[in-house]
Amino acid sequence: MRRILALAGRRLLASLPTVVLLLIGIFVLLQFAPGDTVDAMMAQMGGGDAATAAKLRAFYGLDLSLPAQLGHYLWRLVRLDLGFSSIYGKPVAAVIVERLPATLLLMASALSFAFFFGMVLGVIAARRVNQWPDTLISTLGLIFYSTPSFWLGLMSIVGFSIYLQWLPSGGFEDITATYTGIWRTLDIARHLVLPALSLGLIYLAIYLRIMRASMLEVLNLDFIRTARAKGLSENRVVVRHVLRNALLPMVTLIGLQASAMLGGSVVIESVFSLPGLGRLAYESVIQRDLNMLLGIVFVSALVVIVVNFITDLLYAKLDPRITTGV
Repeated sequence: MRRILALAGRRLLASLPTVVLLLIGIFVLLQFAPGDTVDAMMAQMGGGDAATAAKLRAFYGLDLSLPAQLGHYLWRLVRLDLGFSSIYGKPVAAVIVERLPATLLLMASALSFAFFFGMVLGVIAARRVNQWPDTLISTLGLIFYSTPSFWLGLMSIVGFSIYLQWLPSGGFEDITATYTGIWRTLDIARHLVLPALSLGLIYLAIYLRIMRASMLEVLNLDFIRTARAKGLSENRVVVRHVLRNALLPMVTLIGLQASAMLGGSVVIESVFSLPGLGRLAYESVIQRDLNMLLGIVFVSALVVIVVNFITDLLYAKLDPRITTGV
């Protein structure tokens, strides 16, 4: 266990310079975009004179040089101060804390759905290779993978919300109801069904293809032939010997696709009007709220680092050989 934690800790420390470089890159790139926070504020207020604009830029530190602004921001970040949102009128950390649960629930739901059903369908396809179940599953996977997530979301709203009226078309929960406890949890879960399916189907297609290929590779290894020669049933061979080795590429993909899911949540949260980080990032770009956007990038990077940290622990647990170099 100590070796596993040492490996994960080393990976965690190696990720910190990446976060700093990412923030610097985003900060510099945003300076090339036309307008700034004050321009967006004055547009919302219906305009203003040059003196007012100058005072606002001095108040928010936008009159400083680019290196000075970057230095001030990094110094605040060292003290875990994400700054103040000029658009929302409150600290950036407070706004992100309000929006983060929706994004985390969406990611967890979509990832759990994609991983579990991708694993099951991949096992079925590998067990029935070149037969009709394999052909059907592979065809469905290709369809899901080639279909844009926003189109899946819109069509699911049309089918399940408008015509069948089984599920809500958007939102995080029913704001007109006063649910508490388990009933509020069920209401939130009901609102997350369509967004999670729309986001998860593309990753389900990836997982089932990876699981199928990995299963077929492991099934042809020598130790599997030995297990069969000992008289073990096929189901026992698959569960006890094949799955553990075949799951390694699947676990690796979880860490790699965490950032992709955060990017995909921008589209899904906009389609389903979910109050998450993805939609907040889109609004921050439109409104030129630099502090908010940098705070979202910072928190998103931390989420990806944590997911990869957990992935490293799972990977080391499944395959102890990777800890031998620690």
